[in-house]
Amino acid sequence: MGAEESTGFEPATGDGPPAAEPAAARAASVRTAFEGLLQIRRLTGAGRPAPEAVPALWELNRPVRAVALALESSGSTPSAVDPSGRRVSAGYRVSDGESAGSVRVEWIGPPGSGAAHGEEQALADCASALRDLGWTVLLYRGPRRRRYLEVEPPSGL
Repeated sequence: MGAEESTGFEPATGDGPPAAEPAAARAASVRTAFEGLLQIRRLTGAGRPAPEAVPALWELNRPVRAVALALESSGSTPSAVDPSGRRVSAGYRVSDGESAGSVRVEWIGPPGSGAAHGEEQALADCASALRDLGWTVLLYRGPRRRRYLEVEPPSGL
């Protein structure tokens, strides 16, 4: 039994270690989890014109996990840290946002990785993937003029 089978699937938030499993196995796990998320949307959104286009209650209760799964399933690359907590690769980082139920998405990497230079396009790609799934996405500039996304459920949910 693999670690995933014993602990369950966890999408990459960008604060974990680099993927230990082969890329094909991870991609299959992500695909299965994302299909499960879409099925939850279909079942709980019955009666809506496009139930797959709106986050389900499950996602609203676990927004960091839901956004991380959406980004990983879109093909975006997560950042990663080593056991000491030192950032070892550039990519997205998903964390709790400033307000309840919101999520912050940053594009970060280790010093010298060039993450700051690629963040504009990378965050635009992340925003597009999240908007396609019904999330409200706002782009901000933080300290040192670094961009980040604030992701929220659409109003009225």
